[in-house]
Amino acid sequence: MPHLLLILTLLAFSMSLLSAKPKNWEPSIRAFEQHHAKTPPPEKPLLFVGSSSVRMWNLKDSFPGRATMNRGFGGSELSDSLQYFDRIVLPCRPRAILLYAGDNDIGNGETAEQVIADYKAFAAKVRSQLPKADFAYLPIKPSLARWNLWPEMQKANHAIKQLAAADPKLHYLDTVTPMLGEDGKPKKEFFLPDGLHMTPAGYQAWTAVVTPWLEALK
Repeated sequence: MPHLLLILTLLAFSMSLLSAKPKNWEPSIRAFEQHHAKTPPPEKPLLFVGSSSVRMWNLKDSFPGRATMNRGFGGSELSDSLQYFDRIVLPCRPRAILLYAGDNDIGNGETAEQVIADYKAFAAKVRSQLPKADFAYLPIKPSLARWNLWPEMQKANHAIKQLAAADPKLHYLDTVTPMLGEDGKPKKEFFLPDGLHMTPAGYQAWTAVVTPWLEALK
C-alpha cells in the first residue's frame, strides 16, 4: 500500500505540472488578446511566433514598411505555440508565419524527436486552418550558453529542413550558417552576456536571411 500511495502521489504531482504549464503563459496570451480587441491586426500581416528570440526582435526596425506582428513569449517551447495556436495565430489571419521555437524545448531536456513531432503538429494546423499562409521555420540557433546541446538541436533542425524541402508551403530559413564563425562555433558578437539571447548584430544576421524570403512571397 505505501508503494501504491507513493505512485499515486507522484502521478498527481506530474499531472499538476502538466496542467500548470499552459497557465504560466496566460498573462502573455491574454495581453495579446486584449491588444487584438483594442487594435485589430492589419490585413494579412507577417506573423512572428515563438520564444524570447522572437519577443526581443524589433520587427519594425528590421522590416520597415511591412505589416508585422510579434507573438513571441519568452521562455516558451514549441508545444506552447502549438497549445495557443487558436488564440495567438489564427485571429491574426497572417499571409505568412515565421516560427522560432525548439531552443527552450531541448534546453529543458526534451529530445529532437519531440521538437520534430511538435513542429509537424504546428505545420498541420497551419495547413488545415490557414491553407493560404506560407510557413517558415527559423532553426534552433547555435548559442554560447547551450553549445553542449547543439548536437541534439542539429538533429531537430536537419529533420525539419528535410520536411520543408518536401512541401512547397513549408520553408526552412537557414539562420544558422551566418551565426557560426570560421571555427564552426557561435560568433560571440551575436550574443548578450547571458550567451543565449542575441545582440542587434545577431538580429541583423537573421534579418538578412529572412528579407529575401519575404520579398519572394507572392
